Amino acid sequence: MTYIITGANLTVEDVVKVARHNEKAELHPDALQRIKVCRAMLEKKIEAGEIMYGINTGIGEFSETILTDEQVKEFQKYLIYNHSAGIGDPMPPEYVRGAMLGRINVHAHGNSGIRPEITLTLLEMLNKGVSPYVCQKGSVGASGDLAPMSQIALLLMGEGEAYFQGELLSGKEAMDKAGISIPGLKARDGLGTINGSNVLTAMSAIFLYDANNWLKQAEIAAAMSLEALKANMKPYTAKLHEVRGFKGAVRSAKAINKLVSGGDLVLEKVAHKVQDAYSMRSTPQVIGAAHDALAYAKSQVEIELNGVGDNPIFFPEENIQLSGANFQGTPVSVPMDMAGACITMISVLSERRLNRLNNPALSVGLPPFLTKGAGMFSGMMLSQYTADMQITEQRILSAPASILSIPAAADQEDFVSMGMNTAIKNFQILDNAYGVLGIEFMAAAQALDFREYHFGKGVTKAKEVVRKHVKFLDIDRPLYKDHTTMKELVKSCEILNEVEKEVGSLE
Repeated sequence: MTYIITGANLTVEDVVKVARHNEKAELHPDALQRIKVCRAMLEKKIEAGEIMYGINTGIGEFSETILTDEQVKEFQKYLIYNHSAGIGDPMPPEYVRGAMLGRINVHAHGNSGIRPEITLTLLEMLNKGVSPYVCQKGSVGASGDLAPMSQIALLLMGEGEAYFQGELLSGKEAMDKAGISIPGLKARDGLGTINGSNVLTAMSAIFLYDANNWLKQAEIAAAMSLEALKANMKPYTAKLHEVRGFKGAVRSAKAINKLVSGGDLVLEKVAHKVQDAYSMRSTPQVIGAAHDALAYAKSQVEIELNGVGDNPIFFPEENIQLSGANFQGTPVSVPMDMAGACITMISVLSERRLNRLNNPALSVGLPPFLTKGAGMFSGMMLSQYTADMQITEQRILSAPASILSIPAAADQEDFVSMGMNTAIKNFQILDNAYGVLGIEFMAAAQALDFREYHFGKGVTKAKEVVRKHVKFLDIDRPLYKDHTTMKELVKSCEILNEVEKEVGSLE
């Protein structure tokens, strides 16, 4: 498959296909023509001596400085040098590739004024596997992701560094080995490459894809725990949630019902309480709220993926250019702060069910800490400690970055989104979430092994997958390997894939 870039209809799923799975991309001929038309208009304006931000003026606090004709030729190079100011470890290549795809999609609108050679070179880098070395930290999410995008732009001058075929090379060597011509930078090309929130948006798209898969697995783990705790399954009836009206809750209730379908619990063959604790009974409402929040975040991210995030913006039909702040990352960072907090919230819910599985006062007849030799053995007592530590870290990271602006550029850029902080911490939250949920899966499988009734089809399949990787805890053993194995199992989505083969999609 080849993804056709048009400037519209780029989805979260498309970003993952190209960025993570290396699907090829192609620029639609109409998009290329729009880029050419816009560039022709810009060149006429340059020849006419029209003053335009970032073309024949400085940037930021220096926007009132008018550049000479000779300075205009060199300005883009020094702009990229100056803004290549990140720090620390490199980003995973999929973040960088997603940002490149997003930037090409911005160019495809024909409002950025860059030369078509720039866009086509970025596209060739994507398709031939040249991934610029980009430091993860340095962007404040306005004026776009300037620092990381500038490390991408260095490649357009044959500078910087890049990964190619598993090696980190100089930018020139990577481009030469891939057979990609270096276009250089002329008026507008540098700023037109960097002036948008493309990195934090690409990271957000990838996060939302992974977070959705994690939420579906949270429903699988919940279903396993509910069966082990002899839950009353009536609160999971879809009709109950339909009368309230929240789409996420309806979706979650239906998913959990699919997972327990065919088991003795849902068939009322197992005695249960009239009402269970909130951590059990409220599961569809709580996971449903996360589904709804992520759906909203996805809608905002996809608007940004398909919008013209740039400055200035050119309108060839009207022969005008407008300078504004379409690089501002806040429209993405606000919903993404909420999305990260929702993953923490569902992790807390998971840990509360883990607590009920471990606690003999709450577990409806399960042995203390899920061990047959309580006293001599401590079973999964310490697994809860590990889950709790990770949740505390998630809670620390769940403070919204979007309210933490620090002014920059002599107060010309006096409010910034801090959206890169949001994007980075969301992946840290999700990394902990894999660990927390892995521990619930392990505990739920342990608990189900003590029960002697028949479980639902989805629950049975999930338990089978867990048991392929982690054996029953008969007597105490060091659990750090099991915990790490379970974390990686959740991250791999093997449980999800096998369960959906058994019961159908959980969406």
